[in-house]
Amino acid sequence: MAASVSASSRVASRRHMGSVDAGAAMEKIRAAGLLRTRGLIGGKWVDAYDGKTIEVQNPATGEVLANVACMGNRETADAITSANTTFYTWSKLTASERSKALRKWHDLLMSHKEELALLMTLEQGKPMKEALGEVNYGASFIEFFAEEAKRVYGDIIPPTLADRRLLVLKQPIGVVGAITPWNFPLAMITRKVGPALACGCTVVVKPSEFTPLTALAAADLALQAGIPAGALNVVMGNAPEIGDELMQSTQVRKITFTGSTAVGKKLMAGSANTVKKVSLELGGNAPCIVFDDADIDVAVKGSLAAKFRNSGQTCVCANRILVQEGIYEKFASAFVKAVQSLQVGNGLEESTSQGPLINEAAVQKVEKFVGDATSKGANIMLGGKRHSLGMSFYEPTVVGNVSNDMLLFSEEVFGPVAPLIPFKTEEEAIHLANDTNAGLAAYMFTKNIARSWRVSEALEYGLVGVNEGLISTEVAPFGGVKQSGLGREGSKYGMDDYLEIKYVCMGNLG
Repeated sequence: MAASVSASSRVASRRHMGSVDAGAAMEKIRAAGLLRTRGLIGGKWVDAYDGKTIEVQNPATGEVLANVACMGNRETADAITSANTTFYTWSKLTASERSKALRKWHDLLMSHKEELALLMTLEQGKPMKEALGEVNYGASFIEFFAEEAKRVYGDIIPPTLADRRLLVLKQPIGVVGAITPWNFPLAMITRKVGPALACGCTVVVKPSEFTPLTALAAADLALQAGIPAGALNVVMGNAPEIGDELMQSTQVRKITFTGSTAVGKKLMAGSANTVKKVSLELGGNAPCIVFDDADIDVAVKGSLAAKFRNSGQTCVCANRILVQEGIYEKFASAFVKAVQSLQVGNGLEESTSQGPLINEAAVQKVEKFVGDATSKGANIMLGGKRHSLGMSFYEPTVVGNVSNDMLLFSEEVFGPVAPLIPFKTEEEAIHLANDTNAGLAAYMFTKNIARSWRVSEALEYGLVGVNEGLISTEVAPFGGVKQSGLGREGSKYGMDDYLEIKYVCMGNLG
């Protein structure tokens, strides 16, 4: 394993990657009024009560972008109180009134698309093209759920007795605690907040401490759109304190979380004392199966997109690429050639298609997984070391002949490493794909329609892409099975987790 680059070369790489561009980007964000560093409680921007702050860094350069309020249990308790108070007015508005406010929020997100994308690239590292795509994707949830707000229908059940009428109402669950990750700083918030507000719930959002600036900018635009004070609150900083307050509060009726399986289990256990409704979108270990009847060009393009988007830092990334023996060499050669074309660099540079990993710990995890694979007989076909740019950049990597006793097979690498795993039969591919506790996303490439149906039904995953590597959309349900989570986000089904069903029996009606 190559040693990390020296501190002096890291400084040089920082200069090379254009800190002036970053400065100009920050000025553009400031000019738009979207650089917020305080939390949002009850419609007011507030500092941490003890004055503490945390640094938000640019992972491409290590430069400090801002110091934001480092909040804890006291600020979270006040945010919950604010959300609870506002719930009784927001939930009483008509669906049409809530819909109009959400639609205005969507329009403001889109009108500030470039500033939001710049902010996202600066604090998270993804290339501008991907950041712009995330703004589109994130805003689409607000637009979709603005429309779904008007489609929360109840039911009338034929009574068993002539003088009774049986009604079913759907009502908002109440205050929602939403805990979101750093890899999609906007979309993971809008995918939760959109349906919550549409149903009439109010929300306390806890964004990642690595990427709070995008969340705060989006919340600012929500206020401008007419989402009332207290309906959307944002607290960030001390994650254990904020999480504990959300779990312990009896006013919080639901927790929704996207992140690691380990943290999800803690939130699920912590929510048991107050019997909260819980939605969890947790880790993945996505298989990508390339059958020998696949179109090579389609399979390479789809696998590349599924693996290397956001430098491999997504929960639906292809974590294991299973390739049938008859096509293994041909696919591997074409895939390596495609990966070689990926341009690593600062996300603000137009040519960049691969940004940095989020931090040093992420790089060390990737190094550990690659080292484990090579020590057990896998071969590095491309990359396999830190990038010469330094910081948390890692070379796009392809590892051949990976087997199921390696970490690259059994765990989520969350980085730009593509393991290739040969298989013989369809049955073996299905067994290998399902040999994991995770069950979020899976992909396959085949020209055989019968096989696509057969394998789709056999895969133990909540999402399956057939001949396509980018499958997420606001109109389809997103979520996993097994230890990849509970519930679904997006689509009409995404409303269900924010609603309670109430049965009303009306008797003695003559």
